[in-house]
Amino acid sequence: MTHQLAFLGLGVMGAPMTVNLVRQGFSVNAWNRTSNTTGVEIVKQAGANVVNSIQDAVTTAEIIFTCVGDVSDVEEVLLGENGVVRKAKAGTLIVDMSTIGSQAAKKIASELEKHDLRFLDAPISGGDIGALQGTLTIMVGGNEQDFAQCQPYFTAMGKTIRLCGAVGSGQAVKLCNQVLGAIHMVALCEAIKMAKIQEIDPSLMIEVCQTGAAGSWALANLGPKIVAENLEPGFMIKHILKDLRFVQEIVAASQENLPGVELADRLFKIVAQMEQGAEQGTQAMSRAYLD
Repeated sequence: MTHQLAFLGLGVMGAPMTVNLVRQGFSVNAWNRTSNTTGVEIVKQAGANVVNSIQDAVTTAEIIFTCVGDVSDVEEVLLGENGVVRKAKAGTLIVDMSTIGSQAAKKIASELEKHDLRFLDAPISGGDIGALQGTLTIMVGGNEQDFAQCQPYFTAMGKTIRLCGAVGSGQAVKLCNQVLGAIHMVALCEAIKMAKIQEIDPSLMIEVCQTGAAGSWALANLGPKIVAENLEPGFMIKHILKDLRFVQEIVAASQENLPGVELADRLFKIVAQMEQGAEQGTQAMSRAYLD
């Protein structure tokens, strides 16, 4: 059995994810807060039913996916005056694929439950490449039955799909992922710098090192972008800074410290203050290493 779907948020990630759902034959109502964007045009051409309001998107939907920005964006779309909570029918399953941290996910789930709406937190990893290719890693928190109901749709968008525990658990694992991603970027930038210091072609270094013990997704996918000076976003610096904010809030509350995260956060902030810096991809950390 397939369900009527809605997808809210047609940005760098949401648009290709919606396209992959449509390509698998699923019926999708698609909505974006800004109507005249490339993402809206992409999903329209793919065959999604692009609508002008949340109400038009969710009234008939049985499962609603959201992929927006920060906590405030998710709260506006789901809980706001014209949000999903006021327009969706009772029993609808809400699946938020944004990164908002475990505490926000639990709070939103509690509010939705008051309106007889179900909730999964399902943050994603894999960047724009994974979204385009349908190979995302999807980390899910919530009820096992709700997770099972979403499996066909998760499979259309992702390759590695894991139920991590109760609501908030997907977000918890995603923040660990962001720690890895942020510190990998430091290592990548410094390896490229080290290659240049030794007058070694950075492309050669990337080609060789990605096959060994130091290989990583960042090295293989973002290393060549740095060498080519391609800083277009697959995942924007402003978004990794938002995610590291969640990490640091949790760490501070635990009275622990993560010095690697602190270094990555400082370097991303340096670039965010540069022209167009915050809107560039995370590989733009390399700008902090320019002489």
